[in-house]
Amino acid sequence: MNFAAADLSAEDRQFWLEVHEFMDVHVTERVIEEEYASGAGMNEEVHRALGERGWLMPQWAVEDGGMDASPLQLAILNLELSMHEVPMITAGTTRLVAPAVARWGSDDLKDEVLPGVASGAIRFCLGYTEPDAGSDLAAVKTRAERDGDEWTVNGQKMFTTGAQNCQYCFLLTRTNAEVAKHKGLTMFLMPLASTGIEVTPIYTLGRERTNIVFYDEVRIDDRYRIGEVDRGWEVLNGPLSEEHEMGKMAAYDAAPGGEFTQTLVRSFDAAVAWTAGGTTNVEDVPSARAALARVAMDIELSGLTSGLMGRVASSELLVRSASSLVDVVGPLALLARGSDGAVGNGIIEYAHRYAQGTATYGGTTNIHRNLIAEQVLGLPRSRPRRSE
Repeated sequence: MNFAAADLSAEDRQFWLEVHEFMDVHVTERVIEEEYASGAGMNEEVHRALGERGWLMPQWAVEDGGMDASPLQLAILNLELSMHEVPMITAGTTRLVAPAVARWGSDDLKDEVLPGVASGAIRFCLGYTEPDAGSDLAAVKTRAERDGDEWTVNGQKMFTTGAQNCQYCFLLTRTNAEVAKHKGLTMFLMPLASTGIEVTPIYTLGRERTNIVFYDEVRIDDRYRIGEVDRGWEVLNGPLSEEHEMGKMAAYDAAPGGEFTQTLVRSFDAAVAWTAGGTTNVEDVPSARAALARVAMDIELSGLTSGLMGRVASSELLVRSASSLVDVVGPLALLARGSDGAVGNGIIEYAHRYAQGTATYGGTTNIHRNLIAEQVLGLPRSRPRRSE
């Protein structure tokens, strides 16, 4: 890893200033408070303003609605988005799906949706997980049955985060139960305004909103199919790789772990500020000094670990360090945002709750450890592959 300071050109410095000024104007306290209260993962005004600048899909060509960003510019943009707490969950799921639509969708479908993705008018969520399938996506039971040029879809999806913000769901369905489970899947770009779809909110311990989505006799035209029938696993692999931080966009992340790391940074800063201004002199408590030093090292480690390893490290270090900060600060650390006396306006309390769910986002840390073992270290599979 190269630890040297980046040599910014005049163009890159101007871009950084432009991004910073944009954040100061658009990411107001109201936007941040709204996100903490709702856990929605998106603010419509900020999302569309990013689209107007070409910053929702910055790696796309200018003529396609992007800005043809260099890796360094993309890193600058990602860093500013994270540092300013911009709600980007829905933008993130849209970015995962868009390349699959561009590669596997029909020309008509691409013309219908991709310009809106760049502008911010169209967003995508992920319709993968089901109550009985857990992390085994190939075990899904949501059924799509063909009827001429249409399909009828029945089933249920869990943890469809951002469905309330989106126009389409990247939906994994079972279309053939007579073949090996990986071979009988088909992907659709399901219009969420279709008759027979019900979106029901559920909330995480960190007060983030996700959804259960029910599909009851939903009719969908074949033009919304992504890729070939019964070959959905092939279509799904690209977005899954990106979600697991193995794809091209993950290589440009300025801060591996993203919001996990930034949440830890904000919590640590709040704890340090409290110790500096409090009645208890933490310097006189060796165990407290050691705990803060360990959190500082965790931040450095989290911010310097990339890819799959960064995904695991940033989550597990956040879980450990958030708990340590609660121990150092004490009862005041458990006061929620808006409470009188809450340290850092409740950021430590929030971080402690938020941390617990990060071990499951985008696949559990155990799944990521298996991926590291198999795909990075070249070790044998943790379980023998069933016969295909």
